[in-house]
Amino acid sequence: MFGDRIILTEAPRPAAIRRNPRAPWLAVGVVCFGAFMGQLDASIVTLTFRPMEHEFGTPLAGVQWVSLAYLLALVALLAPAGRIADAVGRKLVYGYGFIVFTVGSAACGLAPSLAILVACRLIQAAGAAMLQANSVALVTTSVPPARMRLALSVQAAAQSIGLGLGPVLGGLLTQTVGWRAVYWINVPVGIAAVVAGRYLLPRTGQLSRTDSFDWAGAALLAIASTALLLALSAAAGLRLPGWAPVALACAGAAAGVAFAVREHRARFPLIPLDLLRSVRVALGLTGAMLGYLTLFGPLVLIPQVLGTHGSELRTGLMLSALPAGFGIAALSAEAVFPASMTNRVRGCLGASISTAGLVMLIFMPASPIGIVACLALCGLGLGIFVPANNAVIMRSAAAGSAAVLGGLVNMARGIGTSLGIALVTLLLHLAGTGAAGRPDPVLALAGLAVAAAAAVGVASAIRPLAAARGGPQAAAARQPDVDHSSAFG
Repeated sequence: MFGDRIILTEAPRPAAIRRNPRAPWLAVGVVCFGAFMGQLDASIVTLTFRPMEHEFGTPLAGVQWVSLAYLLALVALLAPAGRIADAVGRKLVYGYGFIVFTVGSAACGLAPSLAILVACRLIQAAGAAMLQANSVALVTTSVPPARMRLALSVQAAAQSIGLGLGPVLGGLLTQTVGWRAVYWINVPVGIAAVVAGRYLLPRTGQLSRTDSFDWAGAALLAIASTALLLALSAAAGLRLPGWAPVALACAGAAAGVAFAVREHRARFPLIPLDLLRSVRVALGLTGAMLGYLTLFGPLVLIPQVLGTHGSELRTGLMLSALPAGFGIAALSAEAVFPASMTNRVRGCLGASISTAGLVMLIFMPASPIGIVACLALCGLGLGIFVPANNAVIMRSAAAGSAAVLGGLVNMARGIGTSLGIALVTLLLHLAGTGAAGRPDPVLALAGLAVAAAAAVGVASAIRPLAAARGGPQAAAARQPDVDHSSAFG
């Protein structure tokens, strides 16, 4: 029994840490470990495809399952991981998530075949789901409500650093040490994060009552998300039979409807009904999806349209302008904008700036300086939009549902990433090649600009929290969507 208490309960922080006025930001720092590693892993693995093709003797169609299997498992497990964490403790699930992710990373580095590597990536994805489902919730419940947006901005900056370093670090490790080093790099960081989380993360203050887990709801959600993502991947070029995309889309839609019916009938639904009924939450999650679609779309588009214009390293450095702009804006927005500026206004402003950057890319000559400037502008806009939009979402629910809502945020991010890849690939295919023999980017850039403009519309449609009545807004603390401080405290 004593051993069970150690393994299945959250350990308190040392008294010296709890009393430290910087304790909330120490907790945010631990979460930034996971945010950084998650985005680094997402962007670094694609650099290993070519070496793996040679080592395993497998074409790209087979090697891409290393990323696809990970993404499918991650999106399917995010909501269940969040529901479990809300019931048993977010610190507990987050700590075990780092253990599973680290073990999975080490196994990937040792995998003797492609099939085993894909299986190990599923283990890694399970750990990543436990991390990502809790990351936003741990941030928002660790800091005072007035500092929520600032804390989410710090987390977003950590994500942008990981996203920006991925291509450069992946290329360096692959060329010098080998592709397996891409997975081994997660091991020391994971071990350090497990220890830091044990002493710096707070215990969960409010648990959700769950007498039984909604296994049927989890299965239906997994089927819906997996089928829809596979359909999107088929649109992006995944080799499947011609009938498969339509069949997968229909299966995903049917499972989605069945999931909604199940949630309304379940005694303890996987996703609380307050969240399902909230227009505010639905708009916020749509905004998150559009934001990450706009973020990842250019990362796929630019290398395709540059062709032989520059080396892979040069292309990677040019692409880093997008996450660099994202990180700069996320960290500096609180110092630049007045504290009275609401999340709604910030969201509209950020999405408008991103739209302008993408429109400028359409008409600007394809010079390296012009591309870097427009990507940086787009990143600056997203660095303003994403933290403000995430703050809107997290302010829309009671603390007891924070991990479920955080999991939905990350699920929207995964779907947005897949949509960005699929949209760019499809529009490049429809546009054909330009005069220089490279894909014509105008149609794809126009599609991304439309997505960014749609994010402006979504942000403007979100009602202020003080005006909302009932649902999760009533359960949450009734505060305006404004943070009243712009410095660490």
